[in-house]
Amino acid sequence: MTAVQVSSLSATEAVRGRRSVRAFLDRPVPRALVEHILEAAARAPSGSNIQPWKVHAIAGAARAALTTELMVLHDAGIPPDPEYSYYPATWREPYLGRRRKVGWGLYGALGIAKGDRERMARQHGRNYDFFGAPVGLFFTLERAMERGSWLDLGMFMQNVMIVARGIGLDTCPQQAFCNYHRIVRRHLGIPDGEILVSGMALGHADPAAPENRFDTDREPVDGFARFVGF
Repeated sequence: MTAVQVSSLSATEAVRGRRSVRAFLDRPVPRALVEHILEAAARAPSGSNIQPWKVHAIAGAARAALTTELMVLHDAGIPPDPEYSYYPATWREPYLGRRRKVGWGLYGALGIAKGDRERMARQHGRNYDFFGAPVGLFFTLERAMERGSWLDLGMFMQNVMIVARGIGLDTCPQQAFCNYHRIVRRHLGIPDGEILVSGMALGHADPAAPENRFDTDREPVDGFARFVGF
């Protein structure tokens, strides 16, 4: 592996600077850099150190072929066939309000008016082009694994995003790919015994894109944490 850029950010700076980027520059990311990120991220904890995560990385012509097929399906309105249910069947507050706020905030930054379903669908379809990122990552688990391994994978994915941010790259985790998991697994040779949990775009953020200047807020600590005995 060739030498890679050393992070100049503290862990806190990398965490605070992480965001879901939805527009990337057409600038390649070397395989050595991707390997560096995954190697560092693999220090994530897992129950009994079983390290259940699996990663399938795609770039170049293979990425272009996958994107082309997925975009055709999306644009044709082919119904999704999701791997699993990501959101609750019934929405309630405060989650519904938060979801609506981020959705309309993003559309507002892009100048998409309420009710403009065509532009909304077009924006959603950009998921399947990795928002222009040159590298796509797909995260899977063996289907026999239980909920604990999903927690382990989540911590591993967070490490990927933070390490990437620390060396000047950006990411966007994308569960949208699970809507067409059969297509993804065919292009990447993912066996049926693995469940596709998420995709992720990886690359250099486009600083001029309005969607990248949109930021989300977070609940204050006293809104989600309780302290006992302090």
